[in-house]
Amino acid sequence: MSPPPPPLGRSRKRAAHTFDSALDDSELAGARAALAQGRWTEVRSLFADTGDDWDRRGHRFDVLAQEHSTTAWTRDWLLAEPESADAAVLLGYAAVHLALRGKGRSEQAREACREAAALVPADPTPWLALLTLERTLGHEEDVVRLFDEVRHRHPEHHHAHHLMVARLAERRPAAGQDPLHEVYDFAAWAAEQAPADSPLAVLPVIAHAERYRVLATIGSEPADPAASEHWTGRRARQVMKAAFDWWLEWEMPGSRAHPRCRVDLNFLAHAKSCEGRAAEAAALFDRIGRHATKDPWSYPDRDPYKAFTAARDAALGAA
Repeated sequence: MSPPPPPLGRSRKRAAHTFDSALDDSELAGARAALAQGRWTEVRSLFADTGDDWDRRGHRFDVLAQEHSTTAWTRDWLLAEPESADAAVLLGYAAVHLALRGKGRSEQAREACREAAALVPADPTPWLALLTLERTLGHEEDVVRLFDEVRHRHPEHHHAHHLMVARLAERRPAAGQDPLHEVYDFAAWAAEQAPADSPLAVLPVIAHAERYRVLATIGSEPADPAASEHWTGRRARQVMKAAFDWWLEWEMPGSRAHPRCRVDLNFLAHAKSCEGRAAEAAALFDRIGRHATKDPWSYPDRDPYKAFTAARDAALGAA
C-alpha cells in the first residue's frame, strides 16, 4: 500500500533556494518520487540504466537511501526479487543512513553492506556506503581501509574522495590555517593521480572549503567566508588558480558531465567570489548556473550567487 498523501493545508511556501541532494539528475529525482509511492520497479530500471558508471551509481544509491520510506519499500522489492543485488545494496545503504540518524544499529548496517558487497564484488557502492558510515562513526584505520576498498574498484571515485577530504579536514582543528595540514597533502596527491580531465582537479579547493568549515565551527574563522582571509593566502590562491586553469581547459560537454562535477565548480566559483575575483567567479557562475551546495556555503544569511550578481551588475553599470 502506498503511503498516504501529505495532509491538506500544508504550507507550500519554501525557501527560494534550497539544496536538493539529487542535484540536477532528473531521472534520479523521478525514481525517488516513484519509490516514495512504492513503485520500486522504476528504481530497478534506473540502476539498470546506470550500469557501471560508478560515480553516478554511488550518487544515486546514496540519495535514494536517505529517504525515510526506502527501507520498507526495498524490503518489498527483495521479497519480490530475492536475487536482486541492487535491492540488497540499497537496503544496506539505507541502513547506513538510519544508523547515522540514530534510528538503527551501526553493526546491522555494516553487516547488510558486507552481504551486499559479496553479491557484487566489482561494485564500489557497498564500500562507499560503509565509508559514509565510518566517516562519522569509525576509527581512522577503518576509514582509510574502506577508502582503499573503494579506490581499488574505482580509483577516481568522486564521492569517496569528498568523504576522505571531509574526514581529514577535521584532524587537529587547533592547528588553524596550517598550510602543511594533511588534508591539503591528500587533496594535492589525489588531484595529481587523477587523469587530466578528472574533476578531482578541484579537490584541493574542496580541501580548503572543508578546512574552513572546521575552523568556522570552532570559532577561529568567521561564519561568513567573505570576511575571512582564508581564501586570500598564497597557498589558497595557488590551488584556486590551478583548479580554474583546469576548468578553462576542461569544458566537458553537458552530456558527459556528472551532476557532482557541478558541485565542485560551485565550490570554486564561491571561493573565487570570496577572494574578490569577480570576473573568474562570473565565468563559473554563468557556466554552471545557480547551483546549491552543502556546507560550508549554505549559510542561511548569505547567498554567494546573489552577492556575485549584485557585484557584477554594479560593475556593468559603472562601465
